[in-house]
Amino acid sequence: YIDPRTNKKGEIISYRIRVSRGYDEKGNRLKPYFMTWVPDKGMSQKQIEKELQRQALLFEERCNAGEQVVSSKLKLKDFIPQYLETVEVRASPTTLHFYKRVIDTHIIPFFGNKKMQDIKPMHIQNFIKYLTELKPEHSSPTNDTDKLSPSTVRRYLTVVQSIFKLAHKLEIISANPAKAEKLTIPRGVNPRIEIFTKDEAAEMLKCLTEEDLQFQTFVQLAIITGARRGELAALKFSDFDYDACKLTISRAAIKISGQPIQIKPPKDYEVRTVTINEHCIELVKMLREHYEREKARLGSKWAGDEWLFTQWNGEIMNPQTPTKQFDKFLKKHGLRHRKLHSLRHTSATLLLYGGINIRQVQQRLGHSELETTQKYLHYLGEADKEAVNVLTDMLEPSKGKEISIA
Repeated sequence: YIDPRTNKKGEIISYRIRVSRGYDEKGNRLKPYFMTWVPDKGMSQKQIEKELQRQALLFEERCNAGEQVVSSKLKLKDFIPQYLETVEVRASPTTLHFYKRVIDTHIIPFFGNKKMQDIKPMHIQNFIKYLTELKPEHSSPTNDTDKLSPSTVRRYLTVVQSIFKLAHKLEIISANPAKAEKLTIPRGVNPRIEIFTKDEAAEMLKCLTEEDLQFQTFVQLAIITGARRGELAALKFSDFDYDACKLTISRAAIKISGQPIQIKPPKDYEVRTVTINEHCIELVKMLREHYEREKARLGSKWAGDEWLFTQWNGEIMNPQTPTKQFDKFLKKHGLRHRKLHSLRHTSATLLLYGGINIRQVQQRLGHSELETTQKYLHYLGEADKEAVNVLTDMLEPSKGKEISIA
């Protein structure tokens, strides 16, 4: 069987060739052999058809010779379309965009022409060495060298490991050469989670009252709900239960360069309902009244669809916009710089410090794994140390000072 594979424009970019394997002893259909063939650029349609038939016949012959022979002939670059077809079902658009960029820019040029079965841990280790010598595409405040940081190298390596993990799972290769235990991987320092202290958060919220209503609402909801930037950007007025002070988070907005804003389920598909305070509800109501006035003023130019955070004409706001606004806001008021995502970290830490059960915090933040929430417990220990230092300063007598006993 030969099936053409198309891109979003409907253009054929590859062909998937499948050969049936029949049935096992129990009568269950066996998974077919399959391969992906990508035509060379510049080939005419007639040349493609002729070569496609040749590839199909050769593949069928190899299949008749046995599975190991089939696997040994497959090149890494020819497995990539099948790999992407598999991961795009579960990967977010941003993750898929990153994977494709790493594959096209680094993985295929480095060992795309190698046969999958011939790639050993040594080749993966050489790829790691290649990555460590690359110059970063963008400057980073956490990287003070002209080489890729260890954390970035590990991110790129994750794509390679994902490719070979799937190939091994599908029995295309007999062993996975990219397993972490077979490699020496650069160690990176885990980035410190940035949070606002209680005093800093209070000062920030005080300064916030001088800002525009939409920005006020965004920041207040960010720190009260602990929601992610994209989840907040995709909120609609219909997501709020005004009487019960509840908010349901069921989608997220993402923006990939050169593409329109996309809506997807929240990370890990964690749809959740959280309680918010009356102040946030009042801000949301005020924002809705503001949009009603703008809708009446703009008439047919208004393109809104119940979005809570919008552009001038009611269209959904670019989810990257609040990051820039937050940076300007902190500079304007002379507040210590923190990333917008720090509001999420701050919300989690303050909840735990206030005695809220860790599983409640996990559910509120939409973490699929409890371990993700537990990373905030470290800061409770720091807060406890600060507390005892304050008590010590208050209660212990100063050195050299006599203690009077009444």
